[in-house]
Amino acid sequence: MNRNGTTDRRWNVRGFGQRVCAVLVCLLFVAATVAAEPTYVTDRQGERPKPVVAIDNVCAWPNLTVLRDGTIIATIFNHPNHGTSAGDVACWASDDGGKTWQKRGTPAEHENEHSNRMNVAAGLAKNGDLLVIASGWTGLDAASGELRKPFRERILTPWVSRSADGGKTWSVNKQAFPGPWPEAARQAVSPEGICVPFGDILAGQDGALRVAMYTGARGAGFVFRSNDDGKTWGEPVAFAGDAVLNEPAIFHLGGGEWLAATRSNGLDLYASDDDAKNWTHREKLTGPQQHPGHIMRLADRRLLLTYGNRLDPKGIDVRRSADEGHTWTDPVRVADFQGDGGYPSSVQLPDRQVLTAFYGQPYHMGVVVWEPASR
Repeated sequence: MNRNGTTDRRWNVRGFGQRVCAVLVCLLFVAATVAAEPTYVTDRQGERPKPVVAIDNVCAWPNLTVLRDGTIIATIFNHPNHGTSAGDVACWASDDGGKTWQKRGTPAEHENEHSNRMNVAAGLAKNGDLLVIASGWTGLDAASGELRKPFRERILTPWVSRSADGGKTWSVNKQAFPGPWPEAARQAVSPEGICVPFGDILAGQDGALRVAMYTGARGAGFVFRSNDDGKTWGEPVAFAGDAVLNEPAIFHLGGGEWLAATRSNGLDLYASDDDAKNWTHREKLTGPQQHPGHIMRLADRRLLLTYGNRLDPKGIDVRRSADEGHTWTDPVRVADFQGDGGYPSSVQLPDRQVLTAFYGQPYHMGVVVWEPASR
């Protein structure tokens, strides 16, 4: 009431406005909550696919490679942590479409109790051999040999491991990256400028193999080339001059065309039309905490981008492109994970279903089979 005993309508209007605003805020919150619920792919029976634990007690960061006989190889880190202990790169195989897995061999063993081998790129040589490029970390100072920062003092030079029997036995070339390393890598990492391998090893239009590498947290990405079927590597070219990026996943579209999904506060798409010699930034693919990625081609010629989504609710998401990566569908969910997880890799099975591998907590390599024709 005001001083003359009548109702002050201004206060009623204000109260009404406050109530309307409160209702709108609630509605927006509900809408945001509903929008955050992912849409899932389906399996061949039209049901939501169920992931299974394929390899337990490993952090994994799996890379999937299909051998010429159809065997699926998973190259992983064999300890349940982020490289904070001595550990190796291990090789596991499945000959039944990902239902069961057996350990085959160890492409890269750690050298001492203060080092590990954990970061990998993998693929096939032109002669069909399985190739694994593996680096890692050590806590030992290069000059003095003294223990400095446990397992994080410096990046170890990559080795090239090669298997002619599907991953059972391995030959290791510790001098396959003789240098010189890129100047940008020396500025970003150390005087040596050693880089970290990531993703798939793929052949270009010229027949030479390519692998993507990066310098670490400060972020510079490169593509290295091998003219001798993976025995030695060099001729690095940068994705972009001073762009901050890491964990680049490359894919050869055919001819001189390439794509790369690189991690930098989400995923950025780079493209090359001269057989991976020069790269240009095309677009931002995902938002923060939605990385790293993997690109492959489905049997129907569409591209499939798989990536980890660490925004709640966390999971493995996919997007597809029917025009060589110029436009992409909205994301759909393949599998959920809790806590720490992601780093997916996908391959297509002979029956055209897709097998996606990833890691989650408690630490394990999970796999899920799903139907790519589904929404």
